Amino acid sequence: MERRRVFLLCKILLAVEVAFFLFLAAGTYGLIVPLPKPTSTDFVSFYAAGKLADAGMPALAYDRAAHYAAEQRATEPGITYNFFYYPPVFLLLCAALARLPYIIAFVVFEATTLGLYIPVVRRILGERGCAVLAPILAFPPVLWTIGLGQNGFLTAGLFGAATLLVDRRPRLSGLLFGALCVKPHFALLVPLALAAGGRWRAFAAALASAAGLCLLSLAIFGWQTWRAFLMAIAASHTVYVSGRIPFGGFVTSFGAARLLGFTPSASYALQVAATLAAAVLVAWVWRRDLPLPIRAASLVSATLVAVPLALFYDLVLAGVAGAWLLRSEGEYRLPDWGKLVLVGLYVLSLNPRGIAMAWRLPIGPLIAVALAALVATVALRGKSAVAPRAVGRQSVLRAASDGL
Repeated sequence: MERRRVFLLCKILLAVEVAFFLFLAAGTYGLIVPLPKPTSTDFVSFYAAGKLADAGMPALAYDRAAHYAAEQRATEPGITYNFFYYPPVFLLLCAALARLPYIIAFVVFEATTLGLYIPVVRRILGERGCAVLAPILAFPPVLWTIGLGQNGFLTAGLFGAATLLVDRRPRLSGLLFGALCVKPHFALLVPLALAAGGRWRAFAAALASAAGLCLLSLAIFGWQTWRAFLMAIAASHTVYVSGRIPFGGFVTSFGAARLLGFTPSASYALQVAATLAAAVLVAWVWRRDLPLPIRAASLVSATLVAVPLALFYDLVLAGVAGAWLLRSEGEYRLPDWGKLVLVGLYVLSLNPRGIAMAWRLPIGPLIAVALAALVATVALRGKSAVAPRAVGRQSVLRAASDGL
């Protein structure tokens, strides 16, 4: 597992993944075998919502019939419907993208958000050379995010940048945390972490950032759009419980339970237990003011366990948690067996949905829980994790050193 061999294996894996990616892209256009019906990507959902917003009908982004018609106009009739449950804050970005032709908008969105994700992960790892691009790009969820046209790079990039700055530039960190309101459930544990760690300036900035973005979307799109969003969200559980979105693609405990045949009630109960356990981990790590790599890794990894909805492409966020673990040093240095665990999780992420559907094994949730457990184990190994931080006094000292 020495550095040179890891980078070589990642280059080989990346070459294989790119070849497979091109094969799938060709198949999507019917160049391999004839397609039984037209296909599209998840990005069509964002684009169609943006088109409706640009046409002066943003509330219709949450009307399934109108939204589906817009998706078909953007691509072709007969595609599978892609749901849109994002808040009007995300609709601001969709409306901007929809002013471009569809394919150009797709490329711009993925390239721009990937351009955020890569520098953040490199900065976390402390790597400046180009060699580190191989393991970053070869991480399978990266290719899945690009291929599906999803927004995982945006979420992971914001999360990674915010954790990088939380100690040095708390206000800027808070602004980035607040921007997670584009996918708000992924910010579920952020207020808990900042409060437990006494990062009140970051907390206030996050609140102001989220409120400002929400008010901006309210001013542009109006209350009717927000009302339509809230009504759509209130009814969205029926989609996720029904299996309309295959349970094998879930990363959450809820999805694992449904895949294994649990009832909806039992699945919800298991998810609540997982969320509480993740919250305890984050509160404990941040309250004790452990080194930044451990705090950041705990928040990012626990988020994947705690959120009620995350799909396999959201595992790109696990890349941020893994990078922070590799950055840890001293008594919190990742042991050799821990690196082997990361390698195993890296490999399992090649096709978690496919393995889950074929073998009825919840691979995505296993990756999320195993990563959080690894972070917890590393945190417990440190001898300095024995006494809670003196929040008041240390906050004053940190504020002075940051230069109020």
